[in-house]
Amino acid sequence: MAENAAKRLKTDNGVVAIGTHNGHFHADEALAVYMLRTHVPTYSGAKLVRTRDPKLLDECHTVVDVGGEYDAARNRFDHHQRSFGTSFPGRQTKLSSAGLVYMHFGREVIARRLGQAEDSEQVDLVWRKIYESFIEALDAHDNGISVYDPAALAAAGLQKKFSDGGFTLGAMVSRLNPNWNDPVPEDPAAAQEAEDKRFELASQRIGEEFDRDLDYFTKAWLPAREVVAEAFAARQEHDSQGRIMVLKRQSAPWKDHLYSLEEGQPEGGKVLYVLYPEKPTPDSKWRIQCVPVAKDSFESRKPLPEAWRGFRDEELDGICGVSGSIFVHASGFIGGNKTYEGVLAMAKKALDL
Repeated sequence: MAENAAKRLKTDNGVVAIGTHNGHFHADEALAVYMLRTHVPTYSGAKLVRTRDPKLLDECHTVVDVGGEYDAARNRFDHHQRSFGTSFPGRQTKLSSAGLVYMHFGREVIARRLGQAEDSEQVDLVWRKIYESFIEALDAHDNGISVYDPAALAAAGLQKKFSDGGFTLGAMVSRLNPNWNDPVPEDPAAAQEAEDKRFELASQRIGEEFDRDLDYFTKAWLPAREVVAEAFAARQEHDSQGRIMVLKRQSAPWKDHLYSLEEGQPEGGKVLYVLYPEKPTPDSKWRIQCVPVAKDSFESRKPLPEAWRGFRDEELDGICGVSGSIFVHASGFIGGNKTYEGVLAMAKKALDL
């Protein structure tokens, strides 16, 4: 889809122009512009036109976040029109310009990174994961969609215990806009040039974060899937009910994959503890980590016993009855032992307590 649309682009002496609005900039168009210019070959070296003038936008080959039109065939990617309600496949959040560009060009970006066809299973898996973990938050922020239903929060009487500083991806970009009382050049052309430089900086900044996610999910997260799947399939070797999963060779990102595997086999029960070596060496110490009730939760499905928490070394040996113990965190979500045999013994004891 993205390739066909790109082939229809008009060019001015071989240079593609991307149009977006001027004035206060946001994370969505900053990322949309970055993704096109950095990851889609057709847009390599594309010039940027920041304006709200319909005539100037009409001359651009691709327009994002302005213009009141969504038409992928014409490379128009705005989401502000009243009739717009498009969301990413399988998700409910209304798209912003970042989501629109990612939905149409993301597969191409990932396929090139993985060296696979756009319709491959792995490309689809990463395409969806990056949207859910990175892009969707930008879409929600730009469209004024809260993480939680405000009415439900109010009805439950829930309030924040402390300020989180409001530092989100959107806030990171917003901070690069000029302050209200910063000096502005009197010459309109100079003022626009200064504003455009700030936008370029913002686009590069959020683009760096996108690239980190792209690298992580293609180079680390995706290869971990096979490692976790192997461990998940062998979990009953350590506990007849499959409550202990062992990553034998080395630790790998396991939470996303574990939850996904469990959803696919609901009859297999839930994993409570994950065991893994601290280093991929024969003499490595081992960790036992409790599986959270949800990926981002601090609550464990079954924390390590309260009596063990906050103790270390020989003192912990005497309390839990397993030699070689190193520590158990005060919250009970993680612990350690000098050997695999020791950490497995800790896990089995914890299941019965």
